Amino acid sequence: MFKRTKSPVESPQPTDVKPGGKGRPTPTRKEAEAAAKARNKAPRDKRELAKLQREHRTEQSRKIRQGMKSGDERYFLPRDKGPVRRFIRDFVDARFSIVEMVIPLMLVGLLLGYTGNSALAQASSMILLATVLFVVVDMLLLRFKVRRELKRRFPDEPLKGTTYYTLTRAMQMKFMRLPKARVKIGQPLPEDYHK
Repeated sequence: MFKRTKSPVESPQPTDVKPGGKGRPTPTRKEAEAAAKARNKAPRDKRELAKLQREHRTEQSRKIRQGMKSGDERYFLPRDKGPVRRFIRDFVDARFSIVEMVIPLMLVGLLLGYTGNSALAQASSMILLATVLFVVVDMLLLRFKVRRELKRRFPDEPLKGTTYYTLTRAMQMKFMRLPKARVKIGQPLPEDYHK
């Protein structure tokens, strides 16, 4: 009789959700139009999907190429990253290489070979042979110089793959090299590459 009775506790119900409703607010006109545009842009078949993927790859590759040209190391390929590879690029770019003269010497040799004169044809073959010989000797000297400098500057770093990287960079014409050259021919190189 004098017992206190508890009133039933009502659970709070969200005020913005109606019973039997969708459980979310109605999108605004701007949101609905943006969603409709996104649905319209979605590819309808495999051909459109392939075209969109191709455009995306082209854009990514253009962005990566631009980053490599500007020297942004975030866009470098894994083979180009790190202080050792940066030093190799600078070392190769700072020296004059016989490879820079290969194309003009080959053209001269070929032109002399087509003149019809036997003496000039012999001179042509000698020029071509001498060019190949100079390139081979230049590449061997470059390899030994780079290895010596790498051992001096980076004593704890592994040198695996550095010879291949050096020679492939040196065999390219200077204007075709990527990442682009940061130093000019004859420019002294910095002592510390760990920055």
